[in-house]
Amino acid sequence: MTTKAINDAMLAEVKELGENSAEFVIRPLYYGYGNTLGNSLRRVLLSSIKGAAITSFSIEGTTHEFTAIPGIREDVVDIMLNLKTIRLKSHSDTPVEATLVIKGSDQHEKDGDKRVTASDIKLPADVELGNPNQVICHIDDPNYTLKMNFVIETGRGYLTIDESSKDRIHSDMIALDAVFTPVLRVRYKVENTRVGRDTNLQQLTLTIDTDGTITPKDAFEEAAAILVNQYQALAGSTKVENAPVPGCDTEEDNIGLLLPIEELGLSARTANALTNNGIKNLSQLIGLTDAQLKDLKGFGTKALEEVQEKITEFRK
Repeated sequence: MTTKAINDAMLAEVKELGENSAEFVIRPLYYGYGNTLGNSLRRVLLSSIKGAAITSFSIEGTTHEFTAIPGIREDVVDIMLNLKTIRLKSHSDTPVEATLVIKGSDQHEKDGDKRVTASDIKLPADVELGNPNQVICHIDDPNYTLKMNFVIETGRGYLTIDESSKDRIHSDMIALDAVFTPVLRVRYKVENTRVGRDTNLQQLTLTIDTDGTITPKDAFEEAAAILVNQYQALAGSTKVENAPVPGCDTEEDNIGLLLPIEELGLSARTANALTNNGIKNLSQLIGLTDAQLKDLKGFGTKALEEVQEKITEFRK
């Protein structure tokens, strides 16, 4: 069975907002599909991206979590909370182990105690650390030596402490509930946009923040792939033919939208202003409203008039 595609949306723009934050603009979308796509991507990003976490640990001299440790400022419960915030990336599909051995110091640090951080953990070669400055505990006895062992596992979503206790590879270790997802926050915004004469369209802007163990782009692509795989399993033998981009009446129009900005015959100043703002082809250009064009850096009134004339020529 073959049918026409409802839409042919495209990733129009990717904007880096910070080291671990990025904004993804998807357009054009038929009315109502902005929320449909945004909500599904957000849910998958927050629940299903692969990550790693500490699932159990041991401290020499302790047998359970309700213990105070002579020589350590924090109790075991406080240490557990700190361990759950350590961000890791493991390239192994099986559980791996790590150790930490550190002695107190006669030369106290600014807060008066020896600070133990995630960077003090001796990790295997196939595990990377995302936040080395995360504090684990403080040693307040210069003669005390802290010895810890950890089990690091990969997974998706959330692992309860009951599941972690049941599956731990060392029964004498203290189990942790684990948050595997490397995506910290996802926000999306749906706005109206147009393509040529078609104004009843939407633009989806998705903002992704990660913990540094995965880039926002990789997380975005993994989430999209997960959704594709899920829907392919439901589609059966049905095949979908790509329809023209909304606002394009013919296949020639659809192909023409792929023309690079440099080939549109615009003045060098206008073309440079567009490419410097990440507008690389005619499809991205047509998807912008006049207000959005005016907001582009280095884009003036003359450039706007030139672009409007060029779009009019394309539509004739």
